[in-house]
Amino acid sequence: MRVFIFDLLAYDSHFDFAKPDRYLPYPLAGEHFDPEVAARTYEEHFEIWDEMERLGFDGLGLNEHHTTPHGLMNSPNMFAALAAQRTKNLKLLMLGNLLPLHNPLRIAEELAVVDCISRGRVMAGFARGVPREYKVYNVPMSESRERFEEGMDVVRGAWTQNLFNYEGKFWNHKDISIWPRPYQQPHPSIWLPFSGSKETIEYAGKHNFNAVIASNHQGVVEDVVAYFAKCLAEHGHQITPDHTCFFTDAYVAPSKAQAREEYSPYFLYFNQTLWHHGSLPSAHPAAPSVGADQAGSTFDYVRPQNRPFAAMDRTKIRAMNQSDIDDNLASGAYAWGEPEEVAAKLIARAEATGSNNLLINMNVGAMPNKMFLEQVRRFGREVLPILQAHEVKRVPVREMA
Repeated sequence: MRVFIFDLLAYDSHFDFAKPDRYLPYPLAGEHFDPEVAARTYEEHFEIWDEMERLGFDGLGLNEHHTTPHGLMNSPNMFAALAAQRTKNLKLLMLGNLLPLHNPLRIAEELAVVDCISRGRVMAGFARGVPREYKVYNVPMSESRERFEEGMDVVRGAWTQNLFNYEGKFWNHKDISIWPRPYQQPHPSIWLPFSGSKETIEYAGKHNFNAVIASNHQGVVEDVVAYFAKCLAEHGHQITPDHTCFFTDAYVAPSKAQAREEYSPYFLYFNQTLWHHGSLPSAHPAAPSVGADQAGSTFDYVRPQNRPFAAMDRTKIRAMNQSDIDDNLASGAYAWGEPEEVAAKLIARAEATGSNNLLINMNVGAMPNKMFLEQVRRFGREVLPILQAHEVKRVPVREMA
């Protein structure tokens, strides 16, 4: 299996005043920003990328967020270029450029540059983003899907056509030939994060794109994979273990008890407070309705018993307490604990998903850099070799009614 670490790159300081109400004001005024903390945060994360290369990880997961301390990576392309210069082997998995918010021709050019700099290590992920980011860029959320699909046409056309012409609702181009062109021909692999929406799965299946699947509910994962396989097959493609990347949390320690003690405070801070910044009403700390982040998405392909778990429920996530963590640890839901146990759980989940790629989140809640570095080393020395020695060879797709 190929193993990637996802780096959210959070601002390395906790906002303790926000913890009692589990609510961080939005927008967060500039008076809370310390440039020295930001500079240190970047420096320390870049050093961790160097360590990932030394330990033999397959790749680095990058992202795009705006106006929030929970992710200081505003441009994944800029950070991919930095990583390409610091490393020689790490794949650069972007999750991803928020295509509806930007000029897609510029995105195509930037990714081509990074692909050349890195000699073909770009895995080009594209996403739509959350409502907060549409407000920042003054783009109507109602245009999100149209802008995304038109943007994808522009990116792929610019990458593959000698003279690119396009006439659309939002973008028009005539006789364009970008320089440089991608190092990988015809273009880098394309990845879409699946939040579960039917429309995204159908679009990925139509174009034979790859999928990053994140869900803590096995039934939902099974339904997503089955529907993705169906959509691929309808367009003449067969799902393989290389079509998907399973995204999950993991934490390695000498014991499950120590993992609980070390990781829980940061896991709770992220899930209770930090992750929801700008995604809750700014006037008061009340949580939004279930599934608000996926407004307009359709989940009718999900089996009825799994449907309540298909859409993101920020109310439930924000209400998480230590007792919930303890229950999940007791039930085996979390891949936290001794190296052999963590490796076994991750392999089991990869096999159940039919994915030969794993994207691991091991630093949420602005974990201190020393702790993050130690976790990368523990995982890299004691879990990574086990995972890389294993290969997922089939996708266990359930029959759809």
